[in-house]
Amino acid sequence: MRLQNQRLGFSAALVGSAALATGLVLSIQAPSHAQAAYGSYVGVGPSVGLTEGDGVDEDREIAGVIALRYRVLEAPISLRTQAIIGDGTAIVPTVSYDLPLNWQTTAYLGAGVAFVSGNTPVGNRDSFALQPGIDYVVPNSNTVIFGNAIIGFNGFREGGSAVSLQGGVGLRF
Repeated sequence: MRLQNQRLGFSAALVGSAALATGLVLSIQAPSHAQAAYGSYVGVGPSVGLTEGDGVDEDREIAGVIALRYRVLEAPISLRTQAIIGDGTAIVPTVSYDLPLNWQTTAYLGAGVAFVSGNTPVGNRDSFALQPGIDYVVPNSNTVIFGNAIIGFNGFREGGSAVSLQGGVGLRF
């Protein structure tokens, strides 16, 4: 009988210890992780085409860019649009997945469509586009420094993908 009571006491202690350990684990808060750079922004800068198409007048282009980012709250997703204005015009709306690197810096990968009119750094015809990039928020300010590439798959009429680089400075709102 005494052995049974000892086993029962040991079992109760084991169950109690397990419950206490579970409670402690559940009550400990997880460490905080960096969040995607706060805020939406609008910015301006240059756009430079890195590739040429196979046809005549499908040269590398240089243009200006107006960039807009709208951050979806509580999700690592942003809606982005870049208007590339030069000899021709391209509007490139994308939806991006944002990966925070630290409190000021966010890397992202966007997917969307390049709507093109004329010769632009992202080609001369509408195409599917990928947009890898990075945003850096200058500490203690509303200033954002941004940079990205746009890859327009089969973006040239005569064949070939178009690749451009954009960068600039934005103002958070």
